[in-house]
Amino acid sequence: MTQDLKTRDLTLFRHTNSFAGQDPVRLAVAAAVDAFAVASIEISELIGRGALAGITGAAQGGENADGDVQKDLDVRADQIIRAALKAVPYAALASEEAETHEVGDASGPISIAYDPLDGSSNIETNMTVGTIFSIMPADTGETPFTGRGSAQIAAGFVVYGPQTSLVLTLGDGVDIFTLDRAERTYRLIRSRVQIPAESAEYAINASNHRHWEQPVRDFVEECLAGEEGPRNKNFNMRWIASLVAEAYRILIRGGVFLYPSDARKGYGDGRLRLLYEAHPMAFIVEQAGGGAITGRERILDLAPTSIHQRVPLIMGSIDKVQRIELLHLDPAAATKVDPLFARRGLFRV
Repeated sequence: MTQDLKTRDLTLFRHTNSFAGQDPVRLAVAAAVDAFAVASIEISELIGRGALAGITGAAQGGENADGDVQKDLDVRADQIIRAALKAVPYAALASEEAETHEVGDASGPISIAYDPLDGSSNIETNMTVGTIFSIMPADTGETPFTGRGSAQIAAGFVVYGPQTSLVLTLGDGVDIFTLDRAERTYRLIRSRVQIPAESAEYAINASNHRHWEQPVRDFVEECLAGEEGPRNKNFNMRWIASLVAEAYRILIRGGVFLYPSDARKGYGDGRLRLLYEAHPMAFIVEQAGGGAITGRERILDLAPTSIHQRVPLIMGSIDKVQRIELLHLDPAAATKVDPLFARRGLFRV
């Protein structure tokens, strides 16, 4: 819920300090979150100045370790975050912009994975971008970044939009902080966020309909059928092509986001990265009462086989996520709501 003015006096740094206490692991987590906050303020200012600061969204002429074209701000954001994390006692660090993970302090109690700039294709068009991070325990003797998503201690993302806001879970609910630009600090605006159960919104790139698996088509067609269809309500479709923006909207208004696998070359395993996109988002969404799946599996039950492993991601209001999962696990479920709408095919392919 929106907080009163007294509660808004709670800053992110006070929040992380209270969480940390004297526990070595929690102290490291708090230091990492604080470092991402500091870095995000610099990134926010850089984005705000745009071309005036030499940031145009132009390609750098190369690709990152995962094969995506690097933009100028991708590179700069990664540099800013790495500089901010230097004082944090991490055992391993994984960035979207690096081919392999970086070994840090062998005695460090945590490992950190992050996407320095999600949605960088939006830079040129002045649309929302963000930063995503995941913090997990460093298990001595274990290969870094091979644990299940359920092992995460903390996760968060920053949205560089009309306001710059930081969404955070420390494993006990979700809080949202907004940047007070005058004071250069984040202040709490919403605590214990819960995703609304009822919302008639879904987000998907509909241009790929012909490539989707049948369960995804079935769900979308149920929504398109509106009040006359099996879901008995009219739905609105949203698509921003920025994971952080889609996730923020779901936290505030509910609904569901789908980036499924499809039949196109290179999309059979989805396109979002498990370690530093799907895992942290799934942790946040579940902490807010929602669900996150691949279609057939819970995202937080998955363990990466590589730091840049891709995965489908479907997340949002629990009722919609459960319906999509049922359609994947039981294809006949598409006919169980109302035979009139079974495989009706609102799109012609």
